[in-house]
Amino acid sequence: MAPSGTLTPPGQRQGHVGELTSEQLQSYNDDGYLIIPNALDASTTALLLQETNRMLSSFSRKDHPMTKFSTGEHNKAHVGDDYFLTSGDKIRFFFEEDAFDSKGTLVKPQHRAINKIGHYLHALNPAFRESTLTSFNAGIARSLGFRDPRVLQSMVICKQPEIGGRVPPHQDSTFLYTNPPSAVGFWIALEDATAENGCLSFAKGSHRRSPVKSRFVRKQDGDGTEFVDVEGATFPRDFLVEEKAQKDEVYTMGEVKAGTLVLIHGNLLHKSEKNLSDKSRFIYTFHAIEGDNEYDERNWLQPPEIGFSKLYQ
Repeated sequence: MAPSGTLTPPGQRQGHVGELTSEQLQSYNDDGYLIIPNALDASTTALLLQETNRMLSSFSRKDHPMTKFSTGEHNKAHVGDDYFLTSGDKIRFFFEEDAFDSKGTLVKPQHRAINKIGHYLHALNPAFRESTLTSFNAGIARSLGFRDPRVLQSMVICKQPEIGGRVPPHQDSTFLYTNPPSAVGFWIALEDATAENGCLSFAKGSHRRSPVKSRFVRKQDGDGTEFVDVEGATFPRDFLVEEKAQKDEVYTMGEVKAGTLVLIHGNLLHKSEKNLSDKSRFIYTFHAIEGDNEYDERNWLQPPEIGFSKLYQ
């Protein structure tokens, strides 16, 4: 059975290509996420997957710091070295923690050892650029009320077989904070995402009862990253907030087929479990923020010299 929030792809019935229907928009506003099957056709999905595998197999480990991507669970430090902090305008490769043995030796083949590739695919890789800065995605952004959407943090998340790491409950606006919050995730399955290989799960409606209380920033001494309390707005501008918080969130699993687009509100709590199966779960994701909202120098990801990419051309 399809999970709540699943609707047909937006089409040409509205005024702009990709513009959401009223039913889709209502579902997104109610649930905080929207699942759109077949948003990418099979040939485009296959091309992006092929390009991902090419990059994984061909990147050089010479002079690579072998940075491991850590979400900061179990008292481990969240990733925050220079290789990570200067990746906002580059294509870089971050390893899975479990791709190494206890002595720090890489024990997985290179193409099966990477956690993610990021964070400027949408500008530097032609295949991903042509699937990101599109009239289809611009139409979706218009439907969501964006005035000047800017694209940032584009990446492939690999969820490798047997070792693909768990991602704990989180809100995207914690990591891409604007004042007021404005982030929306565009999450695209390049392979089928299932319960076995670590599909997403969503706390339905939590975007209306979960303020963005912390943000992920560069340490002021320049050495690494940390989470700090949010001092600005904790919900988007003119946003209807539920007064009563739900203490124990219930998560709805979102199994999807390759080519599916999932829109994720920046305040929505969502997560994914470790991939213990023998099948990978590759996805491509990028984020949009409101261009005229404050995005300050403390955010871990800083804009390139030309600024974040405009989605409206």
